[in-house]
Amino acid sequence: MRKKFALAVALLLFLITAGVVLCEVSVGVKTGDWIEYQVTFTGTPAEKHDVTWAKMEVATVQGTQIKLNITVKFSDGTLEPQTATLNLETGQLGDDFIIPANLEAGDVFFDKNVGNITIIGVEERPYRGVTRSVLTAATSDTKYYWDQATGVLVEGVSQYPEYTMHSVVDKTNLWQPQVLGLEPTVFYSIVIIVVVLIVVVLAFFVARRKK
Repeated sequence: MRKKFALAVALLLFLITAGVVLCEVSVGVKTGDWIEYQVTFTGTPAEKHDVTWAKMEVATVQGTQIKLNITVKFSDGTLEPQTATLNLETGQLGDDFIIPANLEAGDVFFDKNVGNITIIGVEERPYRGVTRSVLTAATSDTKYYWDQATGVLVEGVSQYPEYTMHSVVDKTNLWQPQVLGLEPTVFYSIVIIVVVLIVVVLAFFVARRKK
């Protein structure tokens, strides 16, 4: 009896482990996606940290590997192009620009620089005219906000002894501003349908008057 119980437990553990191994990291971005950030800081940033603007563009996506083209603008107005290669499966996340998509509160992902990071909450926040479901998490010096559907960083607040830095999305093609609370495609589809109905009704009454 004990042998059967032990075997059942071992089988259950194997299935759980196998499920974890087979679970794939969800990538929420595609080639051509881009996002721009406005950055403000107080105090005296470390060298090359006096950033006032940045743009991140997805160059290629292959499996869980994402290549980025990044342009950074410093406080003296100079622009510096950079590249970065992320791998969401191995924890190569740079400054946590992009994390696995569609995580939930309590989920954990790996960052090779700081270790495991736990999603502490999901909340609705407005960004670029759209209310997005946003993941929140924090490390020892930074609070992060990621777009849940794409895993892309939309806001970050870092506090260091010498300075603080606040980055927030300014422009992006990941979503479009809403019109009267609706997605643009939905709103304009409704407008077209209403216009067509009005034309049909007017045509009907004009035809009746002629008769």
